[in-house]
Amino acid sequence: MSEHAPLPPRLQAIVDDFRALDRDEKLESLLEYSEQLPDMPAQFRTAPLEHVDECATPIAIAAERQGDAIQFYFDIPPESPTVRGFASILHAGLAQATPQQALALPNDLHYAMGLQSVLSPQRLNGMHFMILHLKRAATRALQQ
Repeated sequence: MSEHAPLPPRLQAIVDDFRALDRDEKLESLLEYSEQLPDMPAQFRTAPLEHVDECATPIAIAAERQGDAIQFYFDIPPESPTVRGFASILHAGLAQATPQQALALPNDLHYAMGLQSVLSPQRLNGMHFMILHLKRAATRALQQ
């Protein structure tokens, strides 16, 4: 990831933690994060959302400007705990991040975390597209 801008500190700490975990611990940590994903706030439930159609799991993303920062929200069914876990990591790790920091995320962040040792290529592909759609949502939030 050295060719990318530095990650926001909270996200960098999570990435570093994941790098240090073994395979089973990575999966366990993803499942723990999945339980921490907050529900989509009510004001976004009727708004147009960014849908990640390339992922087998239904994923909707909302972005909200909060001053100079941006906050992301995700709607992902509980039946997809690893995808929810990754979304929860993005939600927590990008809290108080700027839209520019979100746009600078590496598209392969999940590889920096070592998730390829835990997840199928299909899941990893879905996470790649989740990041791309998160960036689209950030771009739209910047234009508002």
